[in-house]
Amino acid sequence: MVSLPHRSVLHGAVSAPCLCCPKGKDQFDNLEKHTQWGIDVLEKYIKFVKERTEIELSYAKQLRNLSKKYQPKKNSKEEEEYRYTSTRAFLATLNEMNDYAGQHEVISENMTSLITGELTRYVQELKQERKSHFHDGRKAQQHIETCWKQLEASKRRFERDCKEADRAQQYFEKMDADINVTKADVEKARQQAQLRHQMAEDSKAEYSSTLQKFNSEQHEHYYTHIPNIFQKIQEMEERRIVRIGESMKTFAEVDRQVIPIIGKCLDEITKAAESVDHKNDSQMVIEAFKSGFEPPGDIEFEDFTQPMKRTVSESSLSNSRGDGKSEPKFGGKSKGKLWPFIKKNKSPKQQKEPLSHRFNEFMTSKPKIHCFRSLKRGGAGPEDFSNLPPEQRRKKLQQKVDELNRDIQKELDQRDALTKMKDVYIKNPQMGDAASVDHRLSELAQNIEKLRLEVQKFEGWLAEVEGRLPARNEQARRQSGMYEPQNPSAVNSCAQDRESPDGSYTEEQSQETEMKVPATDFDDEFDDEEPLPTIGTCKALYTFEGQNEGTISVAEGEMLYVIEEDKGDGWTRIRRNEDEEGYVPTSYVEVYLDKNAKGAMTYI
Repeated sequence: MVSLPHRSVLHGAVSAPCLCCPKGKDQFDNLEKHTQWGIDVLEKYIKFVKERTEIELSYAKQLRNLSKKYQPKKNSKEEEEYRYTSTRAFLATLNEMNDYAGQHEVISENMTSLITGELTRYVQELKQERKSHFHDGRKAQQHIETCWKQLEASKRRFERDCKEADRAQQYFEKMDADINVTKADVEKARQQAQLRHQMAEDSKAEYSSTLQKFNSEQHEHYYTHIPNIFQKIQEMEERRIVRIGESMKTFAEVDRQVIPIIGKCLDEITKAAESVDHKNDSQMVIEAFKSGFEPPGDIEFEDFTQPMKRTVSESSLSNSRGDGKSEPKFGGKSKGKLWPFIKKNKSPKQQKEPLSHRFNEFMTSKPKIHCFRSLKRGGAGPEDFSNLPPEQRRKKLQQKVDELNRDIQKELDQRDALTKMKDVYIKNPQMGDAASVDHRLSELAQNIEKLRLEVQKFEGWLAEVEGRLPARNEQARRQSGMYEPQNPSAVNSCAQDRESPDGSYTEEQSQETEMKVPATDFDDEFDDEEPLPTIGTCKALYTFEGQNEGTISVAEGEMLYVIEEDKGDGWTRIRRNEDEEGYVPTSYVEVYLDKNAKGAMTYI
């Protein structure tokens, strides 16, 4: 009888290192679960980084929108405000915040490319590698199981043949001992026993060969194939762990790389804040809004006690009545100094008001000059900026002159370029027709001439402001002592748009200004000045409420005297009586000029 090997032979191998052990199938299941968990951790980290990049992009977008929201709008008043150091510092802060937002975009981009993108590709490769390793492991496991089944089949066949040989041997011995059995039957039984013994020997040889082969395969399986597969899985898992650690390090490095640039942005904001100069800003405000006017002079004392010293008698009463006519109008000379051209249009009630009361009104509400000459219609400001205080007017005129000079230079550059082109065409006719340039040169010459005339006009106004030229007309000459020398045209220019004769008549006023008190010699000359002669009469076509300084109220159908005709500004100066005179819109009256008067003209 051949003894059969016990099943424990299959588990007699020495344990392999690392993750390998004899019960490979069980370990494959554990390893498969663990490696899948590792991939899940990696994907979770990728998702975390992706959400971080989205937060960085959203934060950068919000910072950019915030910076854009508070940026000054082009061609707006806000743009002018940014000349102050404090507002420039704020603008620098906005610009730095824009750069600051850019660094957060860099963080998002770097994390996306260096972490999210790389790890996503690595996860795909890792899954493929894991699948390959476990496929090889399953294949090796199936192979060893097949070998085991072959060994089991060979063993069962050998066992069966041994039992058959044993039964045949027992039958032969029984037949050989029985005397009643013929010799032929005994021989047949002996041959059958020998055959079964031979078959048992063959099965034994096959089983032995199969067992040796299985032991060899099993040794190869547990000591070579499975350890190699487990080693590869172990290396794969270690690479995954190293990779996620490197990604976490990159996560920190991406932030650390932009810290110097963010620090520079913050340094620039600090530098801008330190550049704020309160003294400089205050000086700029002074330069921007100083008017150039001098404060009004002292108000002269009016002695109202003189009538009290007189004796009460008819003669004194009559004298006092006569003296009452010679009272200074508008509270004395000082009022005439401030508003010379409206000296006679106050009502008697206004003339009798105390001077101190009128002075308080003057100090609490700044006087306004009505422009009667060069203000353009349509709501625009006067071309010569006469509605501005002297200093502001000078600046505007200087800016206009500089702008016109730049335009002239541009035109001159174009003319020079075209002149050179024409010379080239003349020398090389094949390159172009020289006559084709003449029309453009003519246009440029006309433009240059127009611009030069404009420059001369504005330089004249600028010279008046700076006191280099005399006033432009007689009215400005008479008033030049009452106003600042830098603004002689302010009192003889105005803008008036008449909507309809039903009372909806509006007058545009210039900005508030202050007046300069004239010299004493000129005051005396002005007070002694003869009133303007009458040059005609007029009839009021409509009622006009003269509520502004320099105007006079008239009723429809009223007859008045004309003392100054319309100079093209839409206003006519009239006189009601000795004490009342002022301006009314020319369209509100029908004028009858005296033909013999100097400079008179007939019109209605």
